[in-house]
Amino acid sequence: MAEDFGLKGARGWAFRHVHVDAAPGTVVVIEGPSGSGRTCLLLALTGRMRPTEGRAEIAGLPLPRAMAAVRRVSGLGHVPGVSDLDPALTVAEHLRERALLQRRFGGSPRALLRPRAQRAAEARGRIDAALTAAGLDTSALPKGERTAARDLERLEALRLSVALALIGRPRLLAVDDLDLKLSDADRAEAWRLLRSVAEDGTTVLAVCGQAPGAAGAPGAAGNTDTVGRGGEPDTVIIRTNEEGAADALAETGRA
Repeated sequence: MAEDFGLKGARGWAFRHVHVDAAPGTVVVIEGPSGSGRTCLLLALTGRMRPTEGRAEIAGLPLPRAMAAVRRVSGLGHVPGVSDLDPALTVAEHLRERALLQRRFGGSPRALLRPRAQRAAEARGRIDAALTAAGLDTSALPKGERTAARDLERLEALRLSVALALIGRPRLLAVDDLDLKLSDADRAEAWRLLRSVAEDGTTVLAVCGQAPGAAGAPGAAGNTDTVGRGGEPDTVIIRTNEEGAADALAETGRA
């Protein structure tokens, strides 16, 4: 939930007047052209940027007062410049590193006292569950888990980024530039992936140029679309327009 949410930087408003209400397990789509404050809004809603005005509540935690707590319950998938994959690391190295960080900083102190074999088994269990949820079959990669991130196809890299975020079992998963450099078929697969994550109860926040199935011109101020998706998770669309960098307008549509 966000009410009159806004963020102003040195160059003016990144976004402003954002109102959104989304239940757990909803897919929240931030749709608009590059430069309209999309990524700033994503980072503000995940506790990574401090808003200038308004309020929001993520998993019962208020923003901006509980930004650190919101960061702990939100996971970043692909967000350029913030959570990039290391091209030199293999898939296995990315997964082990994230599981280690989760155990060290995301678990309870008591968990660190468990036998090493038990900790390793729990980490492997988290990794396997995250890979399954992200739909990434490592055995199908050119070198399995030894495949370097630089050798992954765009959709595979997206799946790995989502898997890394899901290792922390977040309440909110955020993904930026979802439709960038994806074919139509891969874009459809990416949306299916995020909807499947939402079906498991995790709220998904995704930035894109145009939401799938949305009517009207992307980024057009004043348009509120209702997107019907049958039995799939609820979808809320927040629209930003090109003037958004100076005085963002956001509209919401619920399916």
